[in-house]
Amino acid sequence: MPIPALDAADPLGLESLLTDTERAVRDTVRQYLTDKVQPHIADWFERGELPHLPQLARDLGELGLLGMHLDGYGCAGMSALAYGVACRELEACDSGLRSFVSVQGSLAMFAIHRFGSEEQKQEWLPRMAAGEAIGCFGLTEPDHGSDPSSMRTRARREGGDWILDGRKMWITNGSVAAVAVVWARTEDGVRGFVVPTDSAGFSASEIKHKMSLRASVTSELVLDGVRLPASAMLPEARGVAAPLTCLNEARYGIVWGATGAARSAWQAAADYAAQREQFGKPLAGFQLTQQKLVDMAVEWHKSTLLALRLADLKDSAADVHPAQISFGKLNNVREALEICRTARTILGANGISLEYPVIRHMNNLESVLTYEGTTEMHTLALGHALTGHAAFR
Repeated sequence: MPIPALDAADPLGLESLLTDTERAVRDTVRQYLTDKVQPHIADWFERGELPHLPQLARDLGELGLLGMHLDGYGCAGMSALAYGVACRELEACDSGLRSFVSVQGSLAMFAIHRFGSEEQKQEWLPRMAAGEAIGCFGLTEPDHGSDPSSMRTRARREGGDWILDGRKMWITNGSVAAVAVVWARTEDGVRGFVVPTDSAGFSASEIKHKMSLRASVTSELVLDGVRLPASAMLPEARGVAAPLTCLNEARYGIVWGATGAARSAWQAAADYAAQREQFGKPLAGFQLTQQKLVDMAVEWHKSTLLALRLADLKDSAADVHPAQISFGKLNNVREALEICRTARTILGANGISLEYPVIRHMNNLESVLTYEGTTEMHTLALGHALTGHAAFR
């Protein structure tokens, strides 16, 4: 009996592990991006903008991608694996799109869904799930990134109200958001607040001159005496563990998203190597090129296996340890970046052209490597979990 041909794009047959529903999510997201975004994304990246964002948000809401792993309040309530597959397809197009969906659903919406009052959930989640209201997540500050417990933003009581003062930096969606989930120090420790962005004293300015995540809105938030009612505080969020729980949720999407960027870069390199001729034959016929393509494919599919394992843990209602998510984020982003760099060498000088997706993915992943936990922080988190010794200080 003849051996069937190997599918170069799925040599381990991992797509067969998806259910019909998950394959439908994959195909729907991929088709939407192919039709509506892929023809324009390189131009948006070059121009440093994400135009038509209100319509894009509504489209993503109509597809059920915003807060898709949350239950109720207009959210799709889908599996962790379905959400991961959606993140993979989004980042295969561009990291900026996956970042938008991650911040909307796994940071801003998740914070309200997990820690908010019923009134806060009813007010914001249905509109956010539909893409009618964009959210952002204000944790990182100009002087405090990896150490959020040292944040300087303060919230103080004045009568029955809260007064917020401080700055937040590198905030995705900040200047286009209708609502910001802002974390601040109080007399009782770190607490979260739901801040309508039309509040007096709140302002957001877009950060320019980025060379990464250019097709994404990144902003600085300024809170200058923002007065909020007592009901603005997230009642169930106490201490720095609350925002870290949100970050852990978003990191899971990154684990999957990185496999999408890796897939896109590998496919671009494989296609180019098959067509480009040097010394009388295609690049794909040379041993060194084959070694690169094989090494890239092995790391890409190992990353996908890791993402599938984490999805299985989440969908089985197991308690996923934060260090397990760190395992995935550390490995998958690091390997995706190396895959992009190797793909760039196969494309040669063409590798730096936006006619191909490789340099765009490579630049974007430099940001993904840093945000929501740097390589160093995830290494130390894993080191602590594996040895029992904390080495953060």
